[in-house]
Amino acid sequence: MTLLEVWLSRSLPMCLLLHSLVLMALCFPSASMCPKGCICQRDSHLHGLNVTCSHARFKEIPAGLPMETVLLRLDHNQIGVVPDQVFHGLRYLRELNLSYNIVETLGEGAFGGIEATLQVLDLSHNRITSVHKDAFARLKARVIVDDNPWHCDCTLQHAIGGMAHNHEAATRVLCRSSEVRDQEGRPFLAVDTDLCNLAKRTTDYAMLVTMFGWFAMVISYVVYYVRQNQEDARRHLEYLKSLPSKPKKPDEADDISTVV
Repeated sequence: MTLLEVWLSRSLPMCLLLHSLVLMALCFPSASMCPKGCICQRDSHLHGLNVTCSHARFKEIPAGLPMETVLLRLDHNQIGVVPDQVFHGLRYLRELNLSYNIVETLGEGAFGGIEATLQVLDLSHNRITSVHKDAFARLKARVIVDDNPWHCDCTLQHAIGGMAHNHEAATRVLCRSSEVRDQEGRPFLAVDTDLCNLAKRTTDYAMLVTMFGWFAMVISYVVYYVRQNQEDARRHLEYLKSLPSKPKKPDEADDISTVV
């Protein structure tokens, strides 16, 4: 066996090992890239990472999510807040599952930075009562909002209006409470009441009642003031009448007789 053959016999296994390591590095994310409590797997079809953080007892969105994430599952946790721009760096995110958490409200920028790529957003089975009027305005994704205790008011009306391309989701919004009593327990879109005009009318009525109250108070003060002055004038007149008249002097009486 020549020296070349010996060298090749020893170098070839090492090359194959290095080649395998390179392939593993490309196909599987390193442990440091994946947040603790999550499982990260590469999806060859979507050319990115599937990050599963379900049932991890998270109370907030985990930090350090891989930028290549295309599918993120955060369901069945205890997440109560979705901060603005929290998913901003996930430029390839297509599906976001936040179902079965305790989210109560959503701000304007909760999904900032992922509006263009996101295709599915699952917010079902949370505690959402209200959202910012523009929370869904720029989203093109299919939004799932079932089983949330929505409070139906003018703000929600604006938010639903921003989901014009997502009519299915809008039809599933049930009013747990509402500005209109007979709307409670009914689908939001089943009632024709314009809640924004209702709020405006309520404000107008409140202003009218306030103005009437001020006007009545001013009139009452004027009446009281006039009556009080009349009473003071009457008392002063009675006092003047009660004063004894001034007696005439004798000289003044003689002068009057002489003149006559």
